[in-house]
Amino acid sequence: MNPSETARETLKRLALKRTPPTPDNYRTFYHEIAGTQVAEEFPEKTLKALANNLPRGTQEQLRFIRQLDAAVNEKNWESLKVALADLLTKAAAEPPNWSWLIRELLTRLETRQAELTPAKKRETLDHVLAASGTPDLLYARLQGLLKGWSQGQALEKAMEDDPAPEEDATTESAAVPPAPTLVEPVAAAPAARLIDLAKGATGELLDLLAQLLENTIGILLADSPELADEASQLAATARAVRGSADVDTFVTAMKRFSYRLHFVAEDQAEMKAALLHLLHLIIDNINELVLDDQWMQGQITIVLDLVGQPLSLRRLDDVERRMKDVIFKQGQLKKSLLDARDQIKLMLATFVDRLANLSESTSDYHDKIERCAAKISKANDIADLTEVLDEVMRETRTIQLNAQRSRDELIELRAKATEAEREVERLQSELANASQMVRHDPLTGALNRKGMDEALETEVARARRHQGSLCMALLDIDNFKKLNDTLGHAAGDAALVHLAKVVHETIRPEDTLARYGGEEFVVLLPNTPLEQAISVMVRVQRELTRRFFLNNNDKVLITFSCGVAELGADETGNDAIKRADGAMYLAKRAGKNRVLAA
Repeated sequence: MNPSETARETLKRLALKRTPPTPDNYRTFYHEIAGTQVAEEFPEKTLKALANNLPRGTQEQLRFIRQLDAAVNEKNWESLKVALADLLTKAAAEPPNWSWLIRELLTRLETRQAELTPAKKRETLDHVLAASGTPDLLYARLQGLLKGWSQGQALEKAMEDDPAPEEDATTESAAVPPAPTLVEPVAAAPAARLIDLAKGATGELLDLLAQLLENTIGILLADSPELADEASQLAATARAVRGSADVDTFVTAMKRFSYRLHFVAEDQAEMKAALLHLLHLIIDNINELVLDDQWMQGQITIVLDLVGQPLSLRRLDDVERRMKDVIFKQGQLKKSLLDARDQIKLMLATFVDRLANLSESTSDYHDKIERCAAKISKANDIADLTEVLDEVMRETRTIQLNAQRSRDELIELRAKATEAEREVERLQSELANASQMVRHDPLTGALNRKGMDEALETEVARARRHQGSLCMALLDIDNFKKLNDTLGHAAGDAALVHLAKVVHETIRPEDTLARYGGEEFVVLLPNTPLEQAISVMVRVQRELTRRFFLNNNDKVLITFSCGVAELGADETGNDAIKRADGAMYLAKRAGKNRVLAA
């Protein structure tokens, strides 16, 4: 039977046996009629979706995902089984014995060996710690390091216990490697001293762990009281450790606690991400609702900028302080704005009343004129006409006076309305300016990071459009922490204000000064080649040296180190600032108070 006939026969059998025509039932009957075996379909899409959602934080996780992707791309069940078995084997493996490893390292670190002094051992240990990116790799390399130290010590001991005779040295030189040259005599510490050293180091390590559990992890687990109590109990257990059995018990308890803590940390990270996402939605919604209120845009922008970067208490405090100042001023301005709008409403209501009165007077006038016209048609003599004309003149004069009074009042109302409209425009402009205050640093008056990003984007676009040059200078005050510690934070803030003032008065009006963070500032120098930009910043240094900073009438010399970078052809503004930052650190290491090109 060809495939079409097999398909028809399959549908007939499904109908005769009253079997639901599901894909699995159809496949079973089809292969039964065709006489072929049912081949299980490989779930490629499902496995790929699963692989895309797996964590990729460690090298082991990346290795497993690569192995899984290869198996899915090949649609190979055997490769998939090997990958999963590998993963389960590693998951079930015994965790590294860090406590034993640390004890051995502490014991052997101070043991002196030929060509392996404690200083050289510490240097080797520092290299291993710096070059190991994952815990598993670090554990393996530390084991190898211990093994190398042990072999070297064993070789020295064998050479001291059984030195080779001089006459046998030539015959066995090919088989036995020459003994290492002794740089200094072996001065192995007594066993008692090594034991005391290990005990002291272990006790200090356990005390640090106890402090970590109480002072840090306990605070982080404020929302998980059960785990917080367990952390306190573990801290007490760490301080009560007296022997190796207690250490093993403590390590086992720490493993269980670490396993539970991992899930709590994941939950907190997910909760933080969800709350930030919710905040983004609320801000977006507010932004949609207040499109016509430009005075809100600055505040919305800074909140979005805040939640889009890593949070810190210092940054939150800075934003809160600035927002409070802006909100207070906006409250005052908005009250004045509402008063002005109420005045306009009152004037409009008065205007409508005057129009109504005028219309009513005009209607009465028309009625009286019609009555007078009727009297004129019925008049029999001049005396009757004179009386009617007097009434017409009297009513005409009255309506004329009312019209003139209404006209004068409308002109006055129009002038007041124009004045109120100008006041509303002024207040709206002032509100918008108050909102823009969040783009400036409140201490120094320079642009903050948000304002700098906007200015940088504008200058980069202008430089690209006109094919001009643009340089960025990043400067950092030298020894600012020492100045703060010695003179106080108030003097430190005053020094920042003094520096910003000198820089702003020395650079050109078209140049831009921004506070990059802390005691770091960025100067944008448009249409300025690199060499000229360096000269500009050197001139700023000289001006700062000439104009001393006064603290309680005492002269304080302020200097800064600076790096300057010119915007490259295919480079972003932030990348150029990063290069300037690197040059600034080189200037620091080169002796400070200097300007270097990136």
